[in-house]
Amino acid sequence: MSKDNQELAEERTNWAEDRTILANERTFASWMGTGLGAVGVAIGLKAVFGDFEPTWAAKVVASMFLIVAISIFWGAQRQATKTWDRLNDTDAEATPSRNFRVIAILMSLSSAAVGAVLWSL
Repeated sequence: MSKDNQELAEERTNWAEDRTILANERTFASWMGTGLGAVGVAIGLKAVFGDFEPTWAAKVVASMFLIVAISIFWGAQRQATKTWDRLNDTDAEATPSRNFRVIAILMSLSSAAVGAVLWSL
């Protein structure tokens, strides 16, 4: 392979890695949205079953959705970080991997706060 062809091949590989990094960030954002959907279901259950007796049963079901949301947040963080660590950004400015963890922590704390509010109602 000539030097020009080798440089072109390396450049194509770098672009592919950049595209993969950006796709990883979009996938992470999508999983965060899915987790927020589970939080929305938990809040919706409180609205739908507000007068449900026993009230603890509706709260348990809502809490299950909050647990699912928190699991989604941490699973997404773990997978996004694993993917990010395998790749090298060349031209794309990738989100630092610690941001995945910070977002997962904030989303988890927010979901736990929603659970606390649901149980106090």
